Formats: sequence, C-alpha cells, structure tokens
Amino acid sequence: MNKGWIIGLGGGTLAAALLSGLAVDAPFRLHMGILTLVLGLATLVALRLPERAASPAGELTYMDGPVRIGSLLTVFWGVVGFLVGVVVAAQLAFPDFNFGPWFTFSRMRPLHTSAVVFAFGGTALLTTSFYVVQRTSRARLFGGDLAWFVFWGYQLFILLAATGYLLGITQGREYAEPEWYVDLWLTIVWVAYLILFLGTLLKRKEPHIYVANWFYLAFIVTVAMLHVVNNLAVPVSVFGSRSYSLFSGVQDALTQWWYGHNAVGFFLTAGFLGMMYYYMPKQAERPVYSYRLSIIHFWSLIFLYIWAGPHHLHYTALPDWAQTLGMVFSVMLWMPSWGGMINGLMTLRGAWDKLRTDPIIRMMVIAVAFYGMSTFEGPVMSIKSVNGLSHYTDWTIGHVHSGALGWVGMISFGAVYFMVPRLWGRERLYSLRMVNWHFWLATLGIVVYAASMWVAGIMQGLMWREYDSQGFLVYSFAETVAAMHPYYVMRLGGGLLYLTGGLVMAFNIWMTVVGRVRTERPMPVPASLQPAQ
Repeated sequence: MNKGWIIGLGGGTLAAALLSGLAVDAPFRLHMGILTLVLGLATLVALRLPERAASPAGELTYMDGPVRIGSLLTVFWGVVGFLVGVVVAAQLAFPDFNFGPWFTFSRMRPLHTSAVVFAFGGTALLTTSFYVVQRTSRARLFGGDLAWFVFWGYQLFILLAATGYLLGITQGREYAEPEWYVDLWLTIVWVAYLILFLGTLLKRKEPHIYVANWFYLAFIVTVAMLHVVNNLAVPVSVFGSRSYSLFSGVQDALTQWWYGHNAVGFFLTAGFLGMMYYYMPKQAERPVYSYRLSIIHFWSLIFLYIWAGPHHLHYTALPDWAQTLGMVFSVMLWMPSWGGMINGLMTLRGAWDKLRTDPIIRMMVIAVAFYGMSTFEGPVMSIKSVNGLSHYTDWTIGHVHSGALGWVGMISFGAVYFMVPRLWGRERLYSLRMVNWHFWLATLGIVVYAASMWVAGIMQGLMWREYDSQGFLVYSFAETVAAMHPYYVMRLGGGLLYLTGGLVMAFNIWMTVVGRVRTERPMPVPASLQPAQ
C-alpha cells in the first residue's frame, strides 16, 4: 500500500514544483512552493513507514488509525483556532497587536474562523463519523486506504487555506475564502468522503441505519452541493491565484448567504447532532429518549434549514418576498431544533445523578443547552424588526460564538474525551478532575464572551440609530467604536479562559495516550449511592 502513496505524493511534489515555476503571480508561486515542501516531506515520511499488516481474514476489525490521529488533531486544531481567536480579539481591543502584512486583523480573522470551523470542527466531524459509522454498522470503513486519503487530503486543504489567508489569497467570501484551486482539491476530497461513507453503510451488517448516520450523511451531501455552487468561478489563469465568481450583484449575495447560513445549518449543526445522538447515549448508558422524535427532528431540520439563508440580507436589494421567506423558515426552525434539544436532554432521564459524578456528561448537557439557546436566539434575530437593531453589530458575533463555543466546542470535547481511552485501550482518562476544570473554564469563558458581545451589540445598534431633533446622527462611528472598548477587553478575557480550558484538555488527552493515570480524589458520589456508615 505504501508504494501507491509514495508514487502519489512524489508526483504531487513534482506537479507543485512545476506549478510554482509557471506561476504568473507571486502569491501563487509562494503557495505552490509551500505545497512542494509539504508534499516532499510527506513523501519522505511515506518512504520510511513500514508496510501495514493486513487484517485477519474473517475477523471484524475497525479501521481506527485515522480516528486516533484525528482525535489528536481535533484537540491540536482547537487550541490553534482558540489561540488565533485570542490574538484577533486582542487586535480589536489593542490595535498595536496588528503586525503587517501577514498578521493583520484582515488576514487573521478568516484564519481564526476557518481554524475553528473547518480545522477543529471539520476534523472532529471526520473523526467521529469514521468512529460512529463503523460501530453502528458493524463494518470496517469502505475502500481500504480511501479513509487515509480523505483524512490527509482534508488536512492538506486546511494547510492550503490557512497559508493562503496569510498570503492574501482569498475570494473574500464568508466561510468560503479559499481560491479556486484549493476549492477544486476540497471537492475531490469531499466526493471521496461521500463514497467512503456510503460504501460503509452499504456493506453494513446491521439492518437498520442508526439516526446519527443520517445526520452525518445529510451534512456530507448538503455541504458538497453548497460548496460546488457557491464556489463556481472562472480563474484568471490556471497558473495564478485569482478568479472571478460566476455570480454578481444581488444574485452573488443570495448565493453566498444560501451557502453561508447552510454551512452553519449542515456543517455546524447536522454533523454535530450526529455526534449528540451517538456519544450522549453512550456516555449516559441510556437509549435515546425518543427514536421517533429523532427521525422527525432529522427530516424537519434538513427541509427547513435550506430556506433560511435570506434572513442575512434583510433591508438590502434582495426582493422583499425572499427576505420574508428566509425569516418565516427561520422562525419555523425553532420547533425541530428544540425537539432535538429536548430529545438530547431527556436521554438522561433516570441518569441525572451522573451530572454530579461525570464531567463528560456535564459537557454534553451544556452543549445541548447552548444548542437550544442559540436555535432560539437565531430565529428571534431573523425577525425583521429585531434584525434592524442586531444586524452588522457585535450581537451577531455573540450569537455565533455562543453556538460555536457552547454547542460545537462542548459536544466535540465530550466526544474526544469519550473516544480516546477506548481507542488507546486505557481504563480511563488521565484525570477526570481536569475535565471538570476544563468544563468550568470553558463555560465561564463562553458566558463572559457572549454576554459582553450581547451588551456591546445592543449598545452599538442603539447608538447607530440615535438621531437628534434635526434628524442628524447623535454619535459618529468613531464614538461607537470607542464605547465598545471595555467590552472588547472583556471578550479577550473570555477567550483567554476558553483557550486555557483547551490547553488543559490537550495535556489531559496526551497524558491519557501515553498511559498515565493521575492519582486524585474521586469525583463526588450522590448521597443516595453512598454506602451506609
């Protein structure tokens, strides 16, 4: 198997070197040079790796190699994403932290969003989907080394996107900044991911497809459609970094926010609901509260979410009927979203005592709580009268981060804490008390961050719309920015708390992998379960 990898990586190295030599602009030349270096190093590593032993015939063995590395990289990318977020927050509060040309806010901000959404969140989704689909299907991943291609291909996409942002290579599209050649590579990887996932389901030994796999499949299929349509573009040159979108004007805006909102709906919601429906019952050792409700949750969510994007374009050139359509479907989304939240929380029925003794369950519960809160706040903010105050303000930033840090972050942490001891054959994590510390640092960080942005955003919106008796604006834009400064400092503090929690997790996970167990006082046991004196 190594021979194929060596040929592929070596050929990729030569192709990247050739493209670097033929480049018509400096950023493309430098980007291809970075790709040449990365693929060259990967070729050397492949040359030194021993041949992998074949699985025993007739024996079911799960392909957990990509899952193990993915668990570690999920934690790594999480810390990187949180660190860049803290730097960006510091740049907003203290502009002297901008260092040009590579480390300015304009280049660091997309690096932060992509590091958290695509590097941390995407790696968590790939890793957990590989783990879940094998165990709920009782089948090894389809396609042999296809799983490794998908995994490392996606990591290469992350590297190309991140280095491109710092070099100034960007389309300037929210959550879709990578240029045309990076988009093409991701399309190839994503089609391979779909084939891998479907192939595994088709060869399953279980007659039923568990609901978590339906959510993962919806995430994979819909993101593929969104990615292809939103990134349709014509390159200026096949040897250059620039391209022009196929769309323009209001059509371009609508396509972008059809993509942008559904990136939230299917990448950051549907995929992570797949996590919830597998890892929460497993950790709680209870079945899903209502399997029928989970099916209703799935079909209603995927039907309604796809229509909600126009609420990002209230009071713009978009036709009013389209704005209203987006608002109506956004409000309707409240019902299936809360149905899923109730299903997740009620899964703990009869096991609520575990909240005192199991900090991993506590993380999952707070994740579901933030999912419920964010999916209530989102529909409220989509209402035109509310949106007139909230849009373009930091209230939106608070909303996004309460969902990203609270829902996506916490459920991913819980999933990694669940998998790692099992993947490495450890009796338990290095330290449960460190998980508890992580929980409180992260929760406090989210609360400080979101609350400061909620207050700042509402203040910002009210200052922007304040007129005097003659119809002139009362506050200049510069005055609104000055008024935000203390809240920006508070946000920086909340981000530092969340980052500290991520570092605690990284240490805990690494010590678990190397086989250490911390001697510590056990977590408290409920009084009703304590032995009689």
